[in-house]
Amino acid sequence: MAREFTTVGVVGLGTMGAGIVEVFARNGIDVVAVEISAPALERGRATLAGSTDRAVAKGKLAEADRDALHDRVHFAVGLDALHSVDLVIEAVPEHLDLKQRIFAELDRVCRPDAILATNTSSLSVTEISVATTRPNQVIGIHFFNPAPVMKLVEVVRTVVTSPEVVADVEALCARLGKVDVTINDRAGFIANALLFGYLNHAVGMFESHYATREDIDAAMKLGCGLPMGPLALMDLIGLDTAYEILDTMYRRGGRDRRHAPVPLLKQMVTAGLLGRKSGRGFYTYERPGSPKVVPDEATPVATEAALADGARAIAKVGVVGSGTMATGIIEVFAKAGYEVVSVTRGAEKSAMVCESVKTSLNKGVVRGKLSETDRDAALSRISWSATLDHLADVDLVVEAVVEELSVKKALFASLDEICKPGVVLATTTSSLPVIDVAMATQRPADVVGLHFFNPAPIMPLVEVIRTIRTSPEAAATARAVCAALGKTGVVCGDRSGFIVNALLFPYLNDAVKMLEASYSTADDIDHAMKLGCGYPMGPFELLDVVGLDVSLAIQRELYLELREPGFAPAPLLEHLVTAGYLGRKTRRGFRDHSHR
Repeated sequence: MAREFTTVGVVGLGTMGAGIVEVFARNGIDVVAVEISAPALERGRATLAGSTDRAVAKGKLAEADRDALHDRVHFAVGLDALHSVDLVIEAVPEHLDLKQRIFAELDRVCRPDAILATNTSSLSVTEISVATTRPNQVIGIHFFNPAPVMKLVEVVRTVVTSPEVVADVEALCARLGKVDVTINDRAGFIANALLFGYLNHAVGMFESHYATREDIDAAMKLGCGLPMGPLALMDLIGLDTAYEILDTMYRRGGRDRRHAPVPLLKQMVTAGLLGRKSGRGFYTYERPGSPKVVPDEATPVATEAALADGARAIAKVGVVGSGTMATGIIEVFAKAGYEVVSVTRGAEKSAMVCESVKTSLNKGVVRGKLSETDRDAALSRISWSATLDHLADVDLVVEAVVEELSVKKALFASLDEICKPGVVLATTTSSLPVIDVAMATQRPADVVGLHFFNPAPIMPLVEVIRTIRTSPEAAATARAVCAALGKTGVVCGDRSGFIVNALLFPYLNDAVKMLEASYSTADDIDHAMKLGCGYPMGPFELLDVVGLDVSLAIQRELYLELREPGFAPAPLLEHLVTAGYLGRKTRRGFRDHSHR
């Protein structure tokens, strides 16, 4: 039988601590809430009151329940108030010496059978535990912010934490309505180890002027369905906190350069640009603590005139290819009012593409997304062809053929001969260098990347890739076309993976390495990212959907270009691909899909 916790102590009443107090009090457990001074205690009391009042205002909590919740909380200054609690959770700032001092004091004050827990997100629970005479009763209970809302709790055991303590804490998490994942004491645990490598990489992308903060954030929200972009998330976490977590992970986690904080991060922290809490980080906020972003000197001017500045007029578009992407892109342009020439290799392929476009448009009508008149108008704008010569009078060509450089280069050399001067030639490649394709023509200034996401009619994002030879007019035309299609175009340079894949796939690769090291299970890692970070899919779910072979190819491209050891594809990923376990398409990947 798991032990019954009737009274719990919480040390430190910042955002996390006050949230943890609320979680316990909401679930009928008495809480002793402790701070270092009377003013700090009052701030903690106000944070708790603010959170519960908001819950009442939103209809999530009855007034009587709020009052009962507050009656369960006893506020006190000093650790001596914790002498009779069953469990203490420490939630003070992430400084090892501070936590060790508190744990030494808790060891003296608390009952001999009390469990001592830390909410650290990155420090070694083992190093904290040795400050006590009872390291077997010390455990990590890592809640996620905001604690009353977020479902995940990482339960972190050290090599000496007793199994009974682990079982008792797991049972307590279930009583609190939380999903727990139990793991060993390692830098960053699951969620932060996977999250912060990605966040640091995004800061590096911004620091090198590869893309704007708005475009990096829009790319990850629209391309991956994430609740927040990486730079906005850094502002929410706090750049000082992010710096501490990265620095700790770098020092404790094998000195992987990808966890070494990007220099810009240290500069911003030193300059007091800490994110939302200071009113300025990557973005500028209405006031310190406010979530409302206000324009600053770096905010882009997004008027239609600015977007169309220098753009060429586009009326007729050619789309080359017969796969899923080509079909989706034809539909997108036709629905947006463009004349479209679809070119495939042979009449049979053209008939297949035509049928696919009709089927998709008919689905739109059935779902009430499209009127029959609009469907017929879209179809009337498309002409079907099996020869590139029919692209002689188009204004824009979008290539969506197989991802092989030799095939694309040969195609672009042909387009160069056929197309009239001034035509923008675009490739939808997701991983090949656009400049290699551009240099197959005599007009590299007119070549851009237009990376649509699958399925093109639904996904709102397009990455616009400028090579070092792309003219400002060609880039402006590509952006104006994205706007006319109702898509969000994000502009970036011609580097492997562009924005989305360059940030997404190393994170997926890190998850595979974590599984490979037997640190956690695929299920627990997926739970951690979905419940702890609000991701729509866990990394292994996503890998099985994307295809392990596709993921491996992209990761290899990134590694070849950046030569960063941390980007080397995980051996487990390579082995699964060699074994033919490619994900859902072969009914077996990281999971068995044969019965689904």
